[in-house]
Amino acid sequence: MAGKIVLLDFDGVLADTLDDILRFAEIVCCNLGYPRTPTRADLNALDRMEFAELGRHLGLPREKIGDFVRGTFELFNQHDAPSQLIEGMDEVVVRLSATSKIGIVTGNVSSLVWRFLEHYKLKKHVTAVLGAGYAGSRSDKIRQAIQEIGRMAGEEVFMVGDAVSDIHAARATSVVSIAVGWGHQSPEKLALARPDYFAESPQDLLAILTKVDQGDL
Repeated sequence: MAGKIVLLDFDGVLADTLDDILRFAEIVCCNLGYPRTPTRADLNALDRMEFAELGRHLGLPREKIGDFVRGTFELFNQHDAPSQLIEGMDEVVVRLSATSKIGIVTGNVSSLVWRFLEHYKLKKHVTAVLGAGYAGSRSDKIRQAIQEIGRMAGEEVFMVGDAVSDIHAARATSVVSIAVGWGHQSPEKLALARPDYFAESPQDLLAILTKVDQGDL
């Protein structure tokens, strides 16, 4: 059977960055003179899981959105300690890499993602990281990732995400969407976006993609 390309979102899928996102967003808002205390509910409300969208949702003036995004990225870059790996996702990446090409599509900083992968000894298992430095929408990044990784004839592509914007982007690029239940947006919100598959746990995600290899899905 032909291989596959598995594209993973970073924040909420591979790395537990929830506390960092909320804390950094609060710090930057205060620095800009617009005190806010973001919560998980704010992330769950977003139609696009992007820092710019979060800034708009928090009510920052339009002219401050760019400063909010840059400030948040700076705090991520300055953060020495790597974010916590989602338990079980290291096994998923290692086992999938034996039969699949793995890429990461994220709104976060690519250099931070590579440091994270190196810290958890996963760097050699990932072919490409398309982060905030790549222009365009999430759909554009999916297309760029497929091009960088090098799609062969017959290879199916999967986008694994924790946000409705991941599901919409997968559909827009004709790739298979897998929503996960442990990320930043709720299973209920994700269900409304109608993903092709839903994984309740990293083990469930691995089982879904293993069944694809076996032709059982």
